[in-house]
Amino acid sequence: MKQNQTFSCLGVVGAGAMGAGIAQVATEAGLEVRLFDARPEAAQQACAAIRQRQLKRVEQGKMAVADAQAAGRLLQAVPALEALADCDIVIEAIVEDIQIKQTLLLQLEACLRPDAVLASNTSSIPIGVLASACDRRERVAGLHFFNPVPVMKLVEVIPGPDTTPEIVQGLVELGRRLGKTPVVARDMPGFLVNYGGRAYPTEALAIVHEGVATPAQVDEIMRDAYGFRMGPFELMDLTGMDVNFPVTNLIHERFYAEPRLRSTPLHRYMLETGQLGRKTGRGFYCYEPPQAQQPAVFDAEPVRVVCLHGASSLQALVAQAGAQVLERDDGVAPILIEPMGLDCSTYAATHGLDHRRLVAVDTLGDVSRRITLMRAPAADEPNVQRVAALFAQSRSVTLIHDSPGFVGPRIVAMVANLGCEMAQTGLASVEDIDLAMRLGLNYPQGPLEMADSLGVGRLHGLLGELQSITGDDRYRPSLWLRRRAQLGLSARDR
Repeated sequence: MKQNQTFSCLGVVGAGAMGAGIAQVATEAGLEVRLFDARPEAAQQACAAIRQRQLKRVEQGKMAVADAQAAGRLLQAVPALEALADCDIVIEAIVEDIQIKQTLLLQLEACLRPDAVLASNTSSIPIGVLASACDRRERVAGLHFFNPVPVMKLVEVIPGPDTTPEIVQGLVELGRRLGKTPVVARDMPGFLVNYGGRAYPTEALAIVHEGVATPAQVDEIMRDAYGFRMGPFELMDLTGMDVNFPVTNLIHERFYAEPRLRSTPLHRYMLETGQLGRKTGRGFYCYEPPQAQQPAVFDAEPVRVVCLHGASSLQALVAQAGAQVLERDDGVAPILIEPMGLDCSTYAATHGLDHRRLVAVDTLGDVSRRITLMRAPAADEPNVQRVAALFAQSRSVTLIHDSPGFVGPRIVAMVANLGCEMAQTGLASVEDIDLAMRLGLNYPQGPLEMADSLGVGRLHGLLGELQSITGDDRYRPSLWLRRRAQLGLSARDR
């Protein structure tokens, strides 16, 4: 490809959701598109479905009739790979299998022009690995879209070790022409989004594995108190365990069993038992019939007198709820705490407090909508229920078992820490890491922005407590984070 050359004819191999989505946005951008699938009827059906979606957009006033007609004329289902011979670029969007993809790239290389670009929509396989089977490796690159393609604004451009700068720039320009925001990522397993996106679901799985909370409780905390559009278990059900477990497993293996990327036995079990999520009607939730989520009800009289320990920021919350705060512990009233990174057990043992009366409150999230409460083992349950009833008068309450870092802070800390590790290893620029995670996963903030919002020093301390209490290197702070905490810098300072 010559410098400043543009693409006019685009081939797509694979007529599934991703391939069809790529074909749709390409025709709407004015490119001629040839769609091939190994199943002859699949390409024809996908073309019909694309035209139908474009007609629906016309009915909704989102697309002009002339534009829909023009896009329809640019789209063609083809019966063989040889029909792609005149394409300027071919994007493969087939099954996520290294050998199958390499075989296809070899077949395409044999029938395309020498100057044609081969792009892979792989979500996690390194481009250099795929290109190693080819003769013209300099023309192979990654162009990773996100599902649903017509809606999601991000596209990752991934150069392999031999990809020429002209090809990379051409793909960046193509991404913009297709209405996407292109981000150039280093060729690593999972690239930017699928690597960085491991922390959100895997930490949620770890929390459920430990018996801290249920999937529904984790989801409601992350939505209501931490601003995520979807909870991690809702998200896994949407993508499907047949998609997210293999990607998680592949990335974990390719990073030599890095603890930060580890999943749980439950994740594999859901896949092996066919509980894939929405596509099978049952995953972490039941969809056939739909499973109604009942809000928690605390059948107790709200407590009227409490004791605070080292928790001055709780004063306003308690006062708003109408309870009296004792100046001294009377040996009877519930003791409210807001531990930073500690669980109730560690806090009680460290401070010599009665664990049976101890109730921890998470004040780091948005407490206007939902409050998370945590109790120690062998807690006085009626006492805990009365504290929950106190706060439930004006907001939703989630009551969990003992966990260092609660639920929300623990998950956010892991997302932010993995983002710091992405910056440390030069996976992309600081700005592109945050941009990619916001656009690719709909996170409320990028991971480095989360680190700054939580406070770099506080985040570093939280992870240190998690690592100390659990003994798990999963929680070791990234060197990027540690150095900026030591120097009082922002997580986005280079």
